[in-house]
Amino acid sequence: MPARVTAGRLAFLTACLCVAGVRASAEPPPSAPMPASKLTQADTELIEEIQRRTFGYFWQFAHAQSGLARERSRSGHVAASGGSGFGILAILVAAERGWITRDAARERMDKIVGFLGKAQRFHGAWSHWLDGRTGKAIRFSPKDDGGDLAETALLMQGLLTAREYFVRKTDAESRLRRQITDLWEAVEWSWFTRGGEALLWHWSPKYGFEMNLRIAGWNECLIAYVLAASSPTHPIRPGVYHKGWARGGKMVNRKPFLGVHVPLGRPRGGPLFFAHYSFVCLDPRKLRDRYADYWQQNVNHTRANYLYCVREAPAEYRYSSRCWGLTASDDPDGYRAHQPGKRDTGTITPTAALSSMPYAPAESIAAGRFFCRELGDRLWGPHGLYDAFNLSRGWFARQHVAINQGPIVAMIENYRTGLLWRTFMKCREVQVGLEKLGFTWR
Repeated sequence: MPARVTAGRLAFLTACLCVAGVRASAEPPPSAPMPASKLTQADTELIEEIQRRTFGYFWQFAHAQSGLARERSRSGHVAASGGSGFGILAILVAAERGWITRDAARERMDKIVGFLGKAQRFHGAWSHWLDGRTGKAIRFSPKDDGGDLAETALLMQGLLTAREYFVRKTDAESRLRRQITDLWEAVEWSWFTRGGEALLWHWSPKYGFEMNLRIAGWNECLIAYVLAASSPTHPIRPGVYHKGWARGGKMVNRKPFLGVHVPLGRPRGGPLFFAHYSFVCLDPRKLRDRYADYWQQNVNHTRANYLYCVREAPAEYRYSSRCWGLTASDDPDGYRAHQPGKRDTGTITPTAALSSMPYAPAESIAAGRFFCRELGDRLWGPHGLYDAFNLSRGWFARQHVAINQGPIVAMIENYRTGLLWRTFMKCREVQVGLEKLGFTWR
């Protein structure tokens, strides 16, 4: 974990506060989404640079033997299954934008898929962390040494999007599609219910289901239930979604916050990764079920996070309309799930604002300008923006973290072209699963 900054702290802090500017006492809520065509040339160049440099984390810095994403800049051979799912999406964006050739992208996918097929799995699920050399599970916590269904879902959404992207009738692309389908059909989603009414997050060969952590909403795991319902081989029943995930409707929120109503979860919205991880592929623009309109959910969640930063957060944190965005990330004191309220420590995480570009484009781009042009080298690293910073304490992270880097590339692209949303939603199995659960999306 990054060490706390101590040397020269006062002088450095003074400089940081000057950069942050004076916080306004009241600022307007985020604007309605604007078409990418209205971006200025300078803004287009900026977000392209952010995407392209961040993609490098998953390309140049990928684990050499497996092609998977390293957990973080200093994680050695520790690869992240969920982070690798986001990395796959970044590779597709890079191929579409011409940063790499389609053949190079497909060859990297061959390496990733071949490795995943030989890696250790637990009833079809991968572990949170894998050894990039051997594919063996690496313990994430004392009893989390086996299958992690949430991380598997994040990886699988990337794989399925790749399957729908590489659709040419060549031997190489046909073989890749078959291999991905084999991985997809091997995940025993229904087994992870243990015969009950909810998906369980973990299973260990030593501890079984002893952690007993139900995947229940609202959080980042909607995609796990969608994929579980979509499985052609091991599907869950609709009741598992409605009773387990939706908790019989108890995930619905009826309390506004700062005049904003977030339909699901906490009134303040929680960390912003809730609006990103399940929606890098799952298109929220017309997505609805009996519980929510998911576009409204994510737009309002973003708005609540933004308004808290500019209106309610402690003034000493030096947030503003250009310096906002709370989500899980590194922190001067470790790793925290930053969110409005008591879990706000003054730490801003660039992925929070940048990955919210589809929901609040003007505010997201303003934050991007601040992060890149004003904080500059203190925040820009070799593979995009470093994970987080805290102006009130003069602290800047010096590492990149895969699970935060990936949504930046994916969600900016969804704002610009809708590429990943459009591609994933072509998956026929997913369409069947959504229908089974009572969603509409057309």
